[in-house]
Amino acid sequence: MHPRPVDEDSRLSLWRRVREYAVPPTTIETATARRRSGDWAGACAAARVDVDLRLRDLTRTHGAGLTARVRADLRHLAPDLLRWHMPRSAPDGLLRPGLTVPLARYTVDEPDGPCPVYLVVRTPPAWAAGGQRMSLALWDGDRLREGYRGHPRPRPGRRFRFDLHRHLWDARRAHELRHRSGADGPDPREAVPFGPLPPGHPYAVDRWADEARILLRDAGRTEGSVVVRLGARRRLVLDLSGDGGRPVAESTGPAAFRTTPLLPDASTHVVPDLALLRAGAIDAGRLHPLVASALAPGHPVAPQPSPAPDNGRPHTVLCQGVPHRVALVDGVLVPLDHTPDEIRREETLAELTGTPLPCLQ
Repeated sequence: MHPRPVDEDSRLSLWRRVREYAVPPTTIETATARRRSGDWAGACAAARVDVDLRLRDLTRTHGAGLTARVRADLRHLAPDLLRWHMPRSAPDGLLRPGLTVPLARYTVDEPDGPCPVYLVVRTPPAWAAGGQRMSLALWDGDRLREGYRGHPRPRPGRRFRFDLHRHLWDARRAHELRHRSGADGPDPREAVPFGPLPPGHPYAVDRWADEARILLRDAGRTEGSVVVRLGARRRLVLDLSGDGGRPVAESTGPAAFRTTPLLPDASTHVVPDLALLRAGAIDAGRLHPLVASALAPGHPVAPQPSPAPDNGRPHTVLCQGVPHRVALVDGVLVPLDHTPDEIRREETLAELTGTPLPCLQ
């Protein structure tokens, strides 16, 4: 077995912390119960996902047919699963700020031709101090842009595309995670080096060709090249003009590849949960039930309670851009860097359906 690089160990450590604390079992249970009862808005509220769209407005602008399609997707949206899979930032594992991630794309006929409409999820900008909330919105580039003002990236991005990975949020297709993650394929740590990648790399190279074909089909093509993002300053071109996918060029900068389709991050790396399971860094019982059912079939799917922090040892929370301490005191998590008056004020705000400070979340 090849040793894991230091950066891969750091990545696994990050995702292990995220899995322990970012989506609590109570959130999963409540959101799942509300989704199964048909209350998709209640499921979003349980998973701290704000709904910044109005289906009535969608009917007026694009017709009842599109509204019915969007409503059907919302009824099967698992917002807790979406939160589970959302991109995170190192080193704290918080939601990556300032994203507009497309969940689904619809096409409607307009007098000027076909018009794409996107169901998107947005994370607030870093300066907005929005906690760890997300929001659902509709985007068509013109009229349906509720909640976009002041957002750094209002357009659906191409690096994070969940419309090509509906198994990351759609409860009907969560079982596809096993195939799309390559769980039955070789472990990249044991794979033969691929192009410029060293042994022990964290990339899902055995899935790149199939995932690239999905990307090209979405663009209306059957063959061609796609760009694989290997890091902030590295890009690899994958050529699918023949029978398989092979690297044909590499660059240290992104500028040369802006017009070539970009393989989404969900296709580029090994799925974090699969990497954690293969490394023995997490038990399947601590995974989201839909994820555990796909990656560890037969394992009990009820998530175990997250381990509590060591008594008295503070943990760091980013609160309004400042690191604050939260510690377990007499069995209760207590924010250590807020006065009692601040805590009472924030608790009152939460009771009035406001958003409390991250320390109290």
